[in-house]
Amino acid sequence: MFETAGKSLDPTDWTAFRIQAHKMLDDMLDYTEGLNARDVWQPMPDDVQAHLRSSLTEKNLVETHADFMQNILPYAVGNAHPRFVGWVHGGGTPVGMMAEMLAAGLNANLGGRNQAPVEIERQVMRWVRDLFGFPATASGLFVTGTSMANLIGCLCAKTKFLGTETRQIGLQNFPKLTAYTSTAAHISVAQALDISGIGTNALRKIPVNANYEINVFALEQAIIADKQAGKTPFLVVATVGTVDVGAIDDLQKIAVLCQREKIWFHIDGAFGALAMLAPEIAPRLAGIELADSIAFDFHKWGQVPYDAGFVLVRDSDIHQKTFASPAAYLQRQERGLSANSPWACDLGLDLSRGFRALKTWFTLSVYGNEKLGQVVAHTCELAQYLKQRIEATPELELLAPVALNIVCFRYRCEDANRVNTELVIQLQESGIVAPSSTTLNGNVAIRAAIVNHRTTENDIDILLATTLKFGNALTLNNTL
Repeated sequence: MFETAGKSLDPTDWTAFRIQAHKMLDDMLDYTEGLNARDVWQPMPDDVQAHLRSSLTEKNLVETHADFMQNILPYAVGNAHPRFVGWVHGGGTPVGMMAEMLAAGLNANLGGRNQAPVEIERQVMRWVRDLFGFPATASGLFVTGTSMANLIGCLCAKTKFLGTETRQIGLQNFPKLTAYTSTAAHISVAQALDISGIGTNALRKIPVNANYEINVFALEQAIIADKQAGKTPFLVVATVGTVDVGAIDDLQKIAVLCQREKIWFHIDGAFGALAMLAPEIAPRLAGIELADSIAFDFHKWGQVPYDAGFVLVRDSDIHQKTFASPAAYLQRQERGLSANSPWACDLGLDLSRGFRALKTWFTLSVYGNEKLGQVVAHTCELAQYLKQRIEATPELELLAPVALNIVCFRYRCEDANRVNTELVIQLQESGIVAPSSTTLNGNVAIRAAIVNHRTTENDIDILLATTLKFGNALTLNNTL
């Protein structure tokens, strides 16, 4: 039925293939439409795990699709579900799914060259540049996610301070660089220092205030101390939407400090940067337009299917000097396929690059900034609703301020850390809701990150009711 002709991998019977392809599409649309009736998450049974670890067995397309439906689709992490609130994962959209299919069919390599897909990526970059108030000199790039975007920001900062010579001879003959971020920052900031060769010992982790925002005075004092010790402060990484609680660092104060001290100002805005889409929240990000670089993900609040990270750099010249590596097989021309320089491979680590821009372009084009901004605002409203419900429920305790869309709380009881650790696991295993956990000031917290555009107040009510039900059972029955 799906035999291939000669050495080609195309089907010999395109009609039969179309029928099967339409069935596969319908199955995914049925899955998305029926999410509410499904478990958020369920663990894989032993036989499924054994099957997925078996040796390669050749199957036809119908059999392989059946394998997917039976053994893969039911056991995904579940972040498309409206009651998945465990981590900051976007829910995706049917529009994004269709765009991903179109991109796969086109199979474009966006490392560079003279082609429309490259222009689409550049168009999205210009939309992003305007959203954040960056100048026309800015450049940008789609990457896997903010972890990679943070690395690119770090490397651009290194180039700004040390020039391009370090690309050939390394860092051994240069002054000791130091970087700064808060104790609440994402681990990828330290990883960027590691991978760049600067080393994690160069990273100063500055304490946070009661709202989990970086202490700007302590940051300033650390910079002064390092300068007096003969070191070279070169990078400050502020966070918009910290991992644990969603706090926003004071971007304006940090920008003033970085400008005065001539330090590269990078923002990790993995999910929080897209709060700029919501007019009622955007003013809280004042100062973001002063950054030297911004890292963020469209696959979180932007609801684009994974993966779709982005890095925006104010100075395109520094950006290009950091990564451009001319080679004979990448020679540029004024005309033909080798035109349209600079190429994306001049701005990042990858030469082979998928068409991530298309699903983002479709999402922004179809829904628009206003609709996506409403989604952002609504998730923050739901977080405030959850906060109010917690504060009105004696059995529950709020553990951190609610800055954006992340709510950290716990079930009140004796041996609370042990009970709440088990409670989160039981909530996940129930299939009803899926929060995650974190630790704040030594207290284990149930962490609800509300990102999905499908989530409603009813889903929040179900989260609370299930938490109380399971928490009561754990403490009354002493099942731990």
